[in-house]
Amino acid sequence: MNKNGEIIIIEDDEDDQFLLEEVFTVLNYPNKRKYFPDGVAALDYLHEESSSPFIILSDINLPKLNGMELRNKLHTDAELKLKCIPYLFFSTALNQQIVIDAYSTSAQGFFVKQTSFEDMLDTIKVIMEYWTKCAAPNNFQSSGQVKQD
Repeated sequence: MNKNGEIIIIEDDEDDQFLLEEVFTVLNYPNKRKYFPDGVAALDYLHEESSSPFIILSDINLPKLNGMELRNKLHTDAELKLKCIPYLFFSTALNQQIVIDAYSTSAQGFFVKQTSFEDMLDTIKVIMEYWTKCAAPNNFQSSGQVKQD
C-alpha cells in the first residue's frame, strides 16, 4: 500500500464526483485523486506500471464493468494483488445481499454514499484516517522495518 499514492475513485455520476472532490479539498489530504467513469478505464490504469495507488473507492453500479466484477478481476490478478491496494465499495446501493456479495469479493469495506456534505466529509475522514494508520505487507523494508512514508 502506497500511502502517498493516488486515491482512485470509480464513479460514473458527475455530481457525486464533484461532491467527493469538494470533500477531499476541505479535508486537505495530500493524495491526488483520479476519477474513472467505469471499471474498464480504472482497470486499464491500474495495469500501468507507474500506477501505485493508495486506495480505491468504487461504486457498485458502473457501466462496462461493475464494481463487483472489477473487484474480482483485481483480486485474481497476481500482479495487482501485490500492490496491496485497499478496495472499498462506496455506493448508494444498499441491501443485505449486496453487502454480502461485496465482502465475498474480499473487499476491505463497504460504505454508504452520504447525501449531505457533512456526512460525506465524516465518512471520508474515517476511511482516510483508518487506512493511513494501517500496515500492509508491502510497507516493510527487507530488514523487516516499517518504511517511513
